[in-house]
Amino acid sequence: MTEEYSELERFLYVAPNHLRDVAVLVEPLTIAEKAMAQVWLMQKRLPWVKSQDPTVPKGTGLKAVVLGAGPIGILGTMKMVAEGFDTYVYSRSRKPNPKAALVEAVGAKYISALDHSVDEMAEMVGNIDLVYEALGVSSVAYDVLRVLGNNGAFVFTGIPAPKPPIEVDADLIMRNVVLKNQLIIGTVNAGAAAFNAALTDLDIFIKRWPDTIRNVITGRYAVEDCQGLLLDKAQGIKNVISFGKSSS
Repeated sequence: MTEEYSELERFLYVAPNHLRDVAVLVEPLTIAEKAMAQVWLMQKRLPWVKSQDPTVPKGTGLKAVVLGAGPIGILGTMKMVAEGFDTYVYSRSRKPNPKAALVEAVGAKYISALDHSVDEMAEMVGNIDLVYEALGVSSVAYDVLRVLGNNGAFVFTGIPAPKPPIEVDADLIMRNVVLKNQLIIGTVNAGAAAFNAALTDLDIFIKRWPDTIRNVITGRYAVEDCQGLLLDKAQGIKNVISFGKSSS
C-alpha cells in the first residue's frame, strides 16, 4: 500500500482496457483455471471428453457440482458453464438470494443445502462427474465426496480453519475411490498459464454475461474503509478497494 512500487515485467500480466473494471477477479479465477487444467490432464486416462470437435466444449455431456457460492465458487461456476458442463451449485442459503441469482443467470442450477440433503442433491444431479469444492468446510466436502460418481474427479480448493476432528465414512470413500475409479486432487498457487487463461476467460465472461460478471463485485470502497471490510461481518460477494476513489 505504498504510493510507488516496482516489479519485474515477467511477473506482470496485462489486462486489456475493456476488462479494467473486472480484472481484479483474475486472482480468484486462477484457482479454477489451474484446477481445470489439472483435471483435464489427469482425466485423459478416461474417455471423458465426449467429442474431439474443437468447436464443442470439452465438458459437454458431463455434470459438475460447485460447493459454495462465494467469489471462488461463482467464478468456478462460470468456468464450468463455459466449458460445457451441466453445472449445479450446492450452497447453504435458501433462494431467493443474490448469489443464487448470479449463478442461475449464467445457466447453472442452484440447490440449497438447507432444503436438500447431500443424498437428495446427488439424486437431483445424477452421476456427478466433477466436484469443485470452494467452501472450506470439511464436513460438507467429505459428505459430498461420498456421492461422487463413477470416474468422477473431486477438486479441493478450500482451507478449513483449525477445528476438532470430524467423523468421516472412510471405508465407503476408500471403496468408491477404488471401485469407481475416482480422482481426488488439491490445488493452490496458480502459475503463468493460469493467469493468462483467467484473462482469456474473463474476456469470454464479459461478452457472454456482462452484467453478471460485473455484479460479482458488490462494493468498491476507499482505502480508509479497509478496517471495516477486514474486521466487520462480511457483506456482499466480492468487495474491492479502489485506491484514490471515494466510497460507493
